[in-house]
Amino acid sequence: MSANTSYKSQSTLSSASIFHISPLIRITLFCLYIALTIPLPFLAEVTSAPVPPRLLWIVIGLGSLALYAVLSERVILDDEKIRVAYPGWVPTFFRQGWSLSWAEIKDLKMRTTGQGGLVYYFVSQSSDRAYLLPMRVAGFARMVKIVEEQTSIDTTDIRPLSQPWMYLILFVFTLFLLLIDSWTIWTATTGGFIG
Repeated sequence: MSANTSYKSQSTLSSASIFHISPLIRITLFCLYIALTIPLPFLAEVTSAPVPPRLLWIVIGLGSLALYAVLSERVILDDEKIRVAYPGWVPTFFRQGWSLSWAEIKDLKMRTTGQGGLVYYFVSQSSDRAYLLPMRVAGFARMVKIVEEQTSIDTTDIRPLSQPWMYLILFVFTLFLLLIDSWTIWTATTGGFIG
C-alpha cells in the first residue's frame, strides 16, 4: 500500500495523491487484536463461562470489522484540498472524515499527547476548529512535503508520531502472544491440564 506521490514542484498536484495507514501499523494492530481475542471463546467453553462462545465469536467478528474500518482511513491530497476519508461501506456515525481546502489552512499547531508524543493540528482561517494531521500514513514525509508546498507552512520539524521500530517491537511481542494463544487453545481443546 505505497503512497501515490505524483506531484509537481511548482505547488500543484497533477493528480490526487492517496496515502493509506502504514501496512506495518495495520498488520501489527490487527494481529494484536486477534491475539487478545481469539482465545476467549475457547476459554469460555472450557470454563463454562456465562457468556456463550458463539456470542463471543460474533462480537470478535464485529470487532474485527470495526478495526478494519478504522484502519482503512486514507488521506487524499489534490490541487484544492486535503481530505481524510473512509470507504463507502464505513457508516459516518462510526468514522467521519474531514476536508479542508489549502486556502483555509492558517497554521499547523503542535500539541503534546498524554504519553509525551507530539501531534499537529491544522488551524482553519474560518473557524476555531482544528483538524488532526494524519501521522500514521505510509509516505508521511512525502505527504508533509506536499502540505508544505500547498500551504507554505514550514514543516521541517514535523516527524511521525511513532517510529516504525516501535511497531516492529510490538509486532514481535504480538507474535510471542500468538504462540502462547496457540498453546492456550490447544490446551483448552485437547483437555490438557496445567499443573
